[in-house]
Amino acid sequence: MSTETAGAKTDLGIALTPVAAEKVASLLAQEGRDDLRLRVAVQPGGCSGLRYQLYFDDRSLDGDTVAEYGAVRVVTDKMSTPYLMGATIDFVDTIQKQGFTIDNPNAQGSCACGDSFN
Repeated sequence: MSTETAGAKTDLGIALTPVAAEKVASLLAQEGRDDLRLRVAVQPGGCSGLRYQLYFDDRSLDGDTVAEYGAVRVVTDKMSTPYLMGATIDFVDTIQKQGFTIDNPNAQGSCACGDSFN
């Protein structure tokens, strides 16, 4: 994991599994742009109080934490970083479920749907 922009903090604290990094790289290739990053954020909402957001973003916000996993750049804003320290993002592709999952040791509880946490 290495920094990507000047002035960004280097201790992202999020682990991106190789499977997740490969999926993100594949999705980025489909977008056909090399300026996009995977932004991971925590926002108020959901039945447990907070919910995760993962999306592609071309912006650099003041205080962003940036890390690289191969060709994939992952960013978090300064408010979300403390909630995501130690979290692992994976990609699951089974008959029952397909999508990104977040294993977050900071979450004290989550809702039944797994979309939000506290």
